[in-house]
Amino acid sequence: MGILGFDNDKYLTIQSQHIRERINQFGGKLYLEFGGKLFDDYHASRVLPGFEPDSKLRMLEQLKDKAEVVIVINAGDIEKNKVRGDLGITYDSDVLRLVDVFRGRGLPVDSVVVTRYQGQPAADHFQARLEALGLKVYRHYSIEGYPHNIARIVSDEGFGKNEYIQTTRPLVVVTAPGPGSGKMATCLSQLYHEHQRGIVAGYAKFETFPIWNLPLKHPVNLAYEAATADLDDVNMIDPFHLQAYGETTVNYNRDVEVFPVLAAIFQKITGECPYKSPTDMGVNMAGFCITDDDVCQEAARQEIIRRYYEAVCERRQGRGSDCAVYKLELLMQQGGITADSRPVVAAANSLAQRTGEPAMAIQLPDGTMATGKTSELMGCSAAALLNALKALSHAGGHGVHLIAQSAIEPIQTVKVQYLGSNNPRLHSDEVLIALASSASLEPKAARALEHLADLKGCQAHCSVILSPADTSTYRRLGIQLTCEPQYQTNQLYHK
Repeated sequence: MGILGFDNDKYLTIQSQHIRERINQFGGKLYLEFGGKLFDDYHASRVLPGFEPDSKLRMLEQLKDKAEVVIVINAGDIEKNKVRGDLGITYDSDVLRLVDVFRGRGLPVDSVVVTRYQGQPAADHFQARLEALGLKVYRHYSIEGYPHNIARIVSDEGFGKNEYIQTTRPLVVVTAPGPGSGKMATCLSQLYHEHQRGIVAGYAKFETFPIWNLPLKHPVNLAYEAATADLDDVNMIDPFHLQAYGETTVNYNRDVEVFPVLAAIFQKITGECPYKSPTDMGVNMAGFCITDDDVCQEAARQEIIRRYYEAVCERRQGRGSDCAVYKLELLMQQGGITADSRPVVAAANSLAQRTGEPAMAIQLPDGTMATGKTSELMGCSAAALLNALKALSHAGGHGVHLIAQSAIEPIQTVKVQYLGSNNPRLHSDEVLIALASSASLEPKAARALEHLADLKGCQAHCSVILSPADTSTYRRLGIQLTCEPQYQTNQLYHK
């Protein structure tokens, strides 16, 4: 465990209390739009060391006697089979995953909303599938002129055409598989229908980033811009909050741009807008739980560098854009950050230059470097991983072998003779399997395996783009990986 800069227990306590206060502010009924990831927020855990990836879900568990969840999905995303990049599954499959996770944590989910419905056959099929599973499905429709034609939006031809979602609890958490799903429009549609029924209800927004009470150019807020470099999001001072209260707070452009429209919709529905600024709408308390600002700043700088390397590698692979790279270069300049700010970069590239082979470096919790280069036996990521475990378990230095040759040869045979691999070198996952198979006979191998958990949060860099297999292994181990934007060979096709 590295040095912490964030008090997660305090966060759970004050965040849940603040949401309770917001529920009471609106007479006991609140629609809470949840942005970002609810239970796998690894970005937050990286830039706020101490923040647990499932903190937001754990916070909701403290409110589960008051809360229910509504999941929103865009009909167009169903039709296009849109995929979550981090999980590799389609949005419609992720809806089912979300239902299972929420229910498994004691949070009821009975309703799914299909937004921007226009008769898409795939959406009809998905609705039938959900209803067969016992879920209620509601259709919301595209509204001509949304979000600027207020008169039409707040009418029987706008929100009035949407199906009213039956809810029973004071807190309705509205979430989705990804951005652009229609969470805010769903919340506002419900406010319209509740008002038509004489029910007092309110709306609030929960976004962890940008953190409104940190400076605009604070590294943690810059890291949020880095995470959304492929979008048009930029952090900015909230001008409405500054005008209303004389206080400088940070929000992002889309919320600032849409606020006048949102305020007008509120006024049209209820006669007044309860908020004077986009910041007022938010309920995020993360900024009050930072215990060591220097730790969080350094963690955020590392995140920005990681995002930069991710973008240049994606561009090299034909999956990214110049615009994202240029934006990240600008953010690094604004933060006074260079690649030299990431020690593993120099360690890996230096070894690669000395040996003429691809090289990997892993920075261990005590700051020391474990390195590895590609050989006939294993790839550089596998070698570095083995050397890292050797160092953590104090098994000895160069020349000490944790894996018996008898454990390696059968894996190589299967790879080359039966799985069609062109070379017998072991990947990271295969080295771990070989290490595990050696543990029963070699005590040092057994001790090395006991230190796998110590790799979580370690930094790593490779002098070439790693294979998907190695990248996946490092990700599952919790190692924060970057790669140089170049391949090991000059071939045009890379597996």
